[in-house]
Amino acid sequence: MTNAVEVRVPNIGDFDSVEVIEVLVKPGDSVAVDQSLITVESDKASMEIPSALAGTISELKVKIGDKVAEGSVIALLLANQAQAAGHPEGTLQAQATAAPVGVPGPNSAVAPASPASAVQTVTPTAAPNPSPAFAGAVDHDCDLMVLGAGPGGYSAAFRAADLGLSVVLVERYPTLGGVCLNVGCIPSKALLHVASVADEARHLADHGIGFGPMQVDLDRLRGWKDQVVGKLTGGLAGMARARKVQVVQGRGEFMDPHHITVESAGTAAGGSGSRTIIRFRQAIIAAGSQASSLPFMPKDPRVVDSTGALKLTSIPQRMLIVGGGIIGLEMGTVYSSIGSRLDVVEMLDRLMPGADRDLVKVWEKKNAHRFDRIMLNTKTVSARAESDGIHVRFESASAEAQNAAPQEQIYDLVLVAVGRRPNGDRIGAQHAGVTVDARGFITVDRQMRTNVPHIFAIGDIVG
Repeated sequence: MTNAVEVRVPNIGDFDSVEVIEVLVKPGDSVAVDQSLITVESDKASMEIPSALAGTISELKVKIGDKVAEGSVIALLLANQAQAAGHPEGTLQAQATAAPVGVPGPNSAVAPASPASAVQTVTPTAAPNPSPAFAGAVDHDCDLMVLGAGPGGYSAAFRAADLGLSVVLVERYPTLGGVCLNVGCIPSKALLHVASVADEARHLADHGIGFGPMQVDLDRLRGWKDQVVGKLTGGLAGMARARKVQVVQGRGEFMDPHHITVESAGTAAGGSGSRTIIRFRQAIIAAGSQASSLPFMPKDPRVVDSTGALKLTSIPQRMLIVGGGIIGLEMGTVYSSIGSRLDVVEMLDRLMPGADRDLVKVWEKKNAHRFDRIMLNTKTVSARAESDGIHVRFESASAEAQNAAPQEQIYDLVLVAVGRRPNGDRIGAQHAGVTVDARGFITVDRQMRTNVPHIFAIGDIVG
């Protein structure tokens, strides 16, 4: 008797086939329900395909580069006894719910087997047992609580208020807008505008118009960037007041399926801040993501993430960008335009993975003058802080790796831009019974509903 289960590709929407770009498991691995098995890529997006059952991978049926379609077998899985008990002998077929790839439903179902095969029915995934309901006094009682005031969160809060709901909007930053407006898209684009104008001014010398040496006043540049951010976040605050949306500042953590506690920065740091308890009938989680870090990087002010780079505390002579994605290259462009020389190290064989390769080639040609070295197929393996800078060592995938730097390099500033990770494991979701996977993502259905029917999730936190 065998418990081998064929795990198949679910409905992938309008695509006839998609390419496998990453295999996340190997034979012998134990997997949980809704754990991602492979990543596929279409011409529009990359998406992860989850397992409908818990068990052990016995055989993989796909590899990187394969084309798969709805119904393609991904792997054979030995189902856990609890799920396989009572089923007839034979190979069983399991398939995720019919939600499009990338937004798997919170419950998993099994595809009908052919007449020659046994049919298995899988009990829908149960939500974790939430903590007992909070019965104390609350500071706010609302129809809808929105956790996170980024572009997704504040838009949802304002729309709900327009429809007549009482809304409380929880945000960890002192101003609305989340990462995007405060320390992400808006300040970085403001600085990129300055960089673009500075570069154009230099190019005018080719046409007979020259200027003196560029002088950079970092205090005034930061002030202008902060002014741009302030105008937009201040506008959001006015829109919230006009709609009578109650804004609570601090870090929110669920207490149970209908209560959340919000601690101000002072309380979270052990100081004399405040704690606010909110009771809600429905909730939208829009808690976003945070910059990923590298464990071997030293804790030093000369090692920064994108938020630290936006502070513009100095103009480094030599700067290393760890990660060849868009965020790191944007900030590198800014620093280059005000006088820094750049190195970039990327594990893959190209910059800006996922972007149109023809466009990336145009960008590389136009911006080649900014870089002393672009190290592709290369890992950053160690770093240490010394008085003369951050000493970094690299490991190339091959001797032919582009611009390999086998010797130790010294940098005045290191920007770690290796991606972002969702905040699903930082909000106490388990107390509300909301399922969060091992990577911090919250699983939702096509209506953005979590496994708890009155709690929804949107944005970076759902992948």
